[in-house]
Amino acid sequence: MEQKKYLIYYSEDKRFAAMKKYKIIEPYLSKQCSLSEVATNSNYCIRTLRTWISNYKKNGLVGLITKERCDKGKIEISNEVEQMIKKYTLMNKNISIASIQRKIAVWCNENQITEPSYYQVRKIIANIPKNLTVLAQEGAKKYSNKFDLIYLREADYPNQIWQADHTLLDINILNSKGSSVRPWLTIILDDYSRAVVGYYIDFEAPNSLKTALTLRQAIWKKKNPNWPVCGIPETFYTDHGSDFTSIHLEQVALDLKMSLLFSKVGVPRGRGKIERFFNTVNTMFLESLPGYTKNNSTKKLLTEEELLIAFNDWLLNTYHYRIHGTTKQRPIDMWNRSDFLPNMPDSLENLDLLLLEVKKERVVHSDGIHLFGLKYIQPNLSAFVGESVEIRYDPRDISDIRVFYNREFLCTAVSTTLENYSISLNDIRKERNSVRRNLSNNLQVTTETVIEHMQENRRVETNSQSKHKKSTLRSYKND
Repeated sequence: MEQKKYLIYYSEDKRFAAMKKYKIIEPYLSKQCSLSEVATNSNYCIRTLRTWISNYKKNGLVGLITKERCDKGKIEISNEVEQMIKKYTLMNKNISIASIQRKIAVWCNENQITEPSYYQVRKIIANIPKNLTVLAQEGAKKYSNKFDLIYLREADYPNQIWQADHTLLDINILNSKGSSVRPWLTIILDDYSRAVVGYYIDFEAPNSLKTALTLRQAIWKKKNPNWPVCGIPETFYTDHGSDFTSIHLEQVALDLKMSLLFSKVGVPRGRGKIERFFNTVNTMFLESLPGYTKNNSTKKLLTEEELLIAFNDWLLNTYHYRIHGTTKQRPIDMWNRSDFLPNMPDSLENLDLLLLEVKKERVVHSDGIHLFGLKYIQPNLSAFVGESVEIRYDPRDISDIRVFYNREFLCTAVSTTLENYSISLNDIRKERNSVRRNLSNNLQVTTETVIEHMQENRRVETNSQSKHKKSTLRSYKND
């Protein structure tokens, strides 16, 4: 095997070993001592030292690098036997080397071929490429996740790319019925800054309504000044979930001039940033709360409202102001770039008409619009009494509703009961369930009381009748 002429072709270890040889023969080359003295001091024989000196003078430091044998790593067995060993290994997952060696020995005896030793079998198995083993034993999907190259999209400025996804949170909380349930979290994340632009938490599985409501919150300006993230993204990047691939979302994207981009089916690695955020939620937020699935906490579980308040506070006051491990900057600072202005929709009304699929037909009464057992009024409605209108609303806040007439925005009607308050449809449902349970309990108590009273009256009547009952025995005057 011809030796390469440049040090760059050799490993660091080989170059270090060559330097050690040079240090040994250096005193002789610089004529500081004789070759016999160098041999005595280094414990190397004079013949070896002369070979080193000759090689150094011919090729420099490369001449002192130890040459590898041309047959290093090669195993002296037939190609046919080697292929059979690889076949047995790839076709049988978790099979031991000893078992493969025994199978090969049987096959070799049947075909009158010299059988390989255990050492040779082990060496051949060790040289099988790892990616080939994964593909053969675990399938194409596992191979793709481990070895396929992926294109990781990187945004260059805020709102260039948004990522969206859902996850079932690792925490148990109490629902309106008092049962322990795990909630779902929907997140929309700005790819460039890692700031969260919108989120949604509830007990229902992911659906297109959740996505629309989260996107509405993400795009429009927030009421909280500590959460300035908003605008229309250039690209909306998601997986192939039915809620993300719906016709409605496609229409929304076209109207907002927003590109829809989907990750490869079954390959979530392209959405690593949002997967990392979900992991951050677990380690930085949920771990300290009662009900976290990986803790054995005996504390009282949180309600949905308590979890929402805690998550909102953590997100806006902790996560957004924490130095991100990858960007080395705070998410809120990266989004608030001085040279960036978000692209906003014309109005919230047009955005609602586009995004909010939660709609109902209602007739305008003289005292307003009746919905959820509440009355919504607005002066403009007086001209539409008796007319049928379309109502759109956000289930998270039903203190006001959007009223549309002939597909055009008419007004925002406010509930007189909930004015200056923010209340969700879930809150209304909880209150109704609570009232219904109280009525059921009262009805049960009242029914039991009436039954007890009727039973007591029957006992009194029975006793009274037994006292005044006439005897059936004959009596005689002289008895």
